[in-house]
Amino acid sequence: MQQQAYEQNPTSGYHIAHAPWAKIILAWVRKQSAAEWFGMPGYRMTLKGPSIEGFIAAPHEIRPTNALLGRAIMSGRFTLAGARMSTQGSGDPWNRPSPTRAFAIELHRFAWLSPLMTQGDDGAKEALRLFLLWERTFRKWTPFVWAQEVLARRLINLSLFARRMAIFATEDEVQILAQSMAAQARHLSRLSDHPAWFAQKAVALTLTGCALSGRIGDGFRHKGLKLLLKALKRTLLPDGTPATRNPLDGLNLLYDLLLVEDGLNQRGETLPEEVETAIERLSRFVRTLSHPDGSLCAFQGAEALHEDQIAPALLRENNRPVAPAALPHSLEHGRYHRLNGRSLSVYVDTGEARSGALGYGACDHPMGFEVSGGRDKLFVAPGWSPQQSDRHEFRMLNAANGLQLNDAVILTPVTGRFGELLHFALHGPHYRIRSRRVEAEDAGSLLEMEHDGWRSQFGLKHERRLYVDIARDELRGEERLLSIDPKREQAQLPNYTVRFILHPDVQASLARDKKSILLRGLSGRGWWLRHDAREAVIEEGAVFDKGAPRKTTILALRGMCRPDGPTRVRWKLSPAES
Repeated sequence: MQQQAYEQNPTSGYHIAHAPWAKIILAWVRKQSAAEWFGMPGYRMTLKGPSIEGFIAAPHEIRPTNALLGRAIMSGRFTLAGARMSTQGSGDPWNRPSPTRAFAIELHRFAWLSPLMTQGDDGAKEALRLFLLWERTFRKWTPFVWAQEVLARRLINLSLFARRMAIFATEDEVQILAQSMAAQARHLSRLSDHPAWFAQKAVALTLTGCALSGRIGDGFRHKGLKLLLKALKRTLLPDGTPATRNPLDGLNLLYDLLLVEDGLNQRGETLPEEVETAIERLSRFVRTLSHPDGSLCAFQGAEALHEDQIAPALLRENNRPVAPAALPHSLEHGRYHRLNGRSLSVYVDTGEARSGALGYGACDHPMGFEVSGGRDKLFVAPGWSPQQSDRHEFRMLNAANGLQLNDAVILTPVTGRFGELLHFALHGPHYRIRSRRVEAEDAGSLLEMEHDGWRSQFGLKHERRLYVDIARDELRGEERLLSIDPKREQAQLPNYTVRFILHPDVQASLARDKKSILLRGLSGRGWWLRHDAREAVIEEGAVFDKGAPRKTTILALRGMCRPDGPTRVRWKLSPAES
């Protein structure tokens, strides 16, 4: 008997009283309509097509992969999205529930294919065996397994390795593999162009068309390229920022477009100019939000990927590394900024979290920032990954480099039974972030920001000023809370907490006066964080790193809002004297 694709936790979820019911009902109606149509007994027959000779291309995957994971899979041990499953005995991962939804997504996306194929011929044979088991169990349409967010990436992974798997298959098994890919591609082409997965859908159809031979492959390839040109216009902003504003989405799209380039080269076709331009813009975007140590900023649902996960995408023949001075200081459309000192690098997010379908990984971290001193990352965003984590608490304000009032948050993710319907988007009051940048030639850069997210709860506005002094190599910050509702009476003045999340490799020591904290990274270089808040404490915290939460340190500046005027907290990060 076929088991569920993953186990659901009925006790987790967003509080029903706050649920956006209109959106939930509309999403449920759409889902039920699709289930009724695609679930009809004869629907599978509409996905059939003529026989296919086999596979003609195999685009080369340049994303780094972990051979140790492949070796474990050969022994029946799957580790995906921070969870584990053992199939020792039956050798069948499909006829049992997955430990988490995130695990199930990666399992049915065939994310295990790339590490498994590092195991030589034995890995390819095992990959074929696992595919045939999957085809037997899930060849009929099911809502989760054939959903666009799962199906598109599964087709991409199969397109990369199908030709190699076919070497060890019988003629009948080659047909099963080819026909299955064609049927999945036909279904994918019928799905609506969901903004979050549109580009991935187009890439999947294009790569399937590169891999499959004959007229079937030609049809998918041409349709995929046509869709890809439309998708890039909708999902990529003019400065190379993805529409989700997630740096990891930009990196993944860059890798996908490089696969398309390789696949078309193998088929003797020219890469469209629009795709070439998108690759250049995405490369520039990734470099702009990369720290001096080569790691990627963890803004808006991105994971803090290390240099080895990013560098392969930037080594394209016509895409040589660019000196930091040649990179843009700001991404106007993406609303990201870089402030540079002599050794300081400050990265600031001045945009709002995306809502709706594009908000599946959005984080409510208003005016958040990351800071490096040389190659030492000092302050970091908490990070998150919708593909690898169910830890939605990382997406809220109390997990970020920000200012919090009392223990309140502004936006919260819809999770649990309603979350899947709404793509786990954030829900709460709509608010805006405004920013202004001033450059002083050879002196420094000033970035002024404000948001009114605390209006409904406390009648307050939060202003943040960041100034990088080039000569002193200092970062000066100021937090201000101002009343924007003078008639509102506060029953009790709120407390404030300004948090600084340290990179896990940074050590922090609180000075005796408790007005200074000494920070020291792996290089041994020291930095002082000085402040004028009422108190400072060092707390335990966590950041999302390498697929799982990792312990770190949080510096918290605390005090109470003033009753007689604006509340102001000043702080400064400067090099420690030798």
